[in-house]
Amino acid sequence: MNNNELLTIPFLAGESFRKHGGNKAMGFVGEEVITYNQLEGRIRSIMRLLEDYSVKPGDKVAILSTSMPNWGASYFAITFMGAVAVPILPDFTPGEIANVLDHSGAKALFVSGNLTHKFGEYASATLETVISIDDFSIISGSNGKSYGEGLVPVINYTVAEEDLAVIIYTSGTTGKSKGVMLTHKNISFTAKQVMTIQYVVESDVFLSILPLSHSYEQTLGLVLPVFNGAMVWYLRKAPTPSVLLPALEIVKPTTMLTVPLIMEKIYFNKIVPTFSKNKIVSFLYHKTPVRKMLNKIAGKKIYKTFGGRLRFFGIGGAKLNPTVEQFLLDAKFPYAIGYGLTETSPLLAGTKVGTCRLGSTGPAMEGVILKINNPDPVTGEGEVWARGDNVMKGYHKEPAMTSDVITPDGWFRTGDLGVIDSNNYLSLKGRLKNMIVGSSGENIYPEEIESVINDFSHVIESLVVQQKGKLVAMVHVNLEELQVKYTQMKKEFSDQAELIINEYLEELRRYVNSKVNRYSQVQLVVYQPEPFQKTATLKIKRFLYY
Repeated sequence: MNNNELLTIPFLAGESFRKHGGNKAMGFVGEEVITYNQLEGRIRSIMRLLEDYSVKPGDKVAILSTSMPNWGASYFAITFMGAVAVPILPDFTPGEIANVLDHSGAKALFVSGNLTHKFGEYASATLETVISIDDFSIISGSNGKSYGEGLVPVINYTVAEEDLAVIIYTSGTTGKSKGVMLTHKNISFTAKQVMTIQYVVESDVFLSILPLSHSYEQTLGLVLPVFNGAMVWYLRKAPTPSVLLPALEIVKPTTMLTVPLIMEKIYFNKIVPTFSKNKIVSFLYHKTPVRKMLNKIAGKKIYKTFGGRLRFFGIGGAKLNPTVEQFLLDAKFPYAIGYGLTETSPLLAGTKVGTCRLGSTGPAMEGVILKINNPDPVTGEGEVWARGDNVMKGYHKEPAMTSDVITPDGWFRTGDLGVIDSNNYLSLKGRLKNMIVGSSGENIYPEEIESVINDFSHVIESLVVQQKGKLVAMVHVNLEELQVKYTQMKKEFSDQAELIINEYLEELRRYVNSKVNRYSQVQLVVYQPEPFQKTATLKIKRFLYY
């Protein structure tokens, strides 16, 4: 890292604007794009608008919007003037949104038209101005002043590295949403250091499919490409196959950031059925040499589907299914695994393309120190602790909660259990809060059992919990596939649906127990009729089902 560089968002983005002003910066797929010069002009005009509505350094400005070029422009305008961005996840309920606005003390709010209904009659003592992020028109709090292209801020702002840049309210998988305070240095450090894992250049093309309100996409999918003059494309609609596939053909991205569920769906819905149609192929697929050959062929087809130019397919936010990762390894797909938390801006560890090892998140990112605190003398397992310039300032208005996770000497307690091998590769076992202690004191990791369950045919997702001392697996299955299977076996599914499902669940239980150790044996498998509720990175909100 250059010692002359200031680790602030306005400094590093400003350097990029000077170098890459004529480059394409952002746009919706299939629509007009804006250059970095145009983006900088838009940012400065938004800053003037915020000035006109009395926003000052340190004030909180919320963003409630789906991902779009104006999301990034608003985010940079807020942080450039030393105010604090408060991104809100679009899938938050009206009650959760009201809580974030109240708790943060937001003075202004940018909102997209498709989400205005979510704050409806909301009113507070602090929120003075509501602005449409679609065209920057004033929705409420008008003083007669409006947004104007070409207007520039009156004040010349100075932003320091330790100044607060954002407060991100996590949806989390464990309950109460917390306001994570990240400084300019936190975010800029990560965006700079990740270049030691994957170098981003101005010719790179990103396709953004995750919410910008989440730190993963915000730092690595927005700040990182902008710092390096790359192009970012956005989708008008959710990335369903009917929307994503045409976009991939048009954009032909070089870089994508995803969560495990996306590739897992591709593998289990597209790859597995292809190899299961023929009994001989299905049998041979379980032989290593044949599996590798078939996976390589399938991988080439998927690579072409993604546009044929991918050089980095980042997977983070949750643990990747081992069977799916084995497929990616066999296929030589340009994937990489990353690990981190919102509290660490977010990256802590990651693999370079071509250096992935099955089940590992890779070594610590350069400039970050990881250790296993109080490791088990036999297994080496323990809680992962981290230190680095990307560790958050703390939780907003929650000093006690902050001191629970940050030690006096600066170690951040991640709450994740893991081991570090002799090559410094980190492998995660699960969340400390999720770990189940068996009757004989043994540690049981529900995530490991779930990965076995999710490999079974027709399973979409699962959750393992402990009830009355017994391990219970809740399983959401693809009923349409089951119906086809049993119709082919001359059974009337509709007449015997309950009996067939119960038979299937018992078959699943026997399969799982043949694959796991005796401490992890599942006593009961129950049918979960609806998909599990999930966070922004598509992790199951486990606390809802305990």
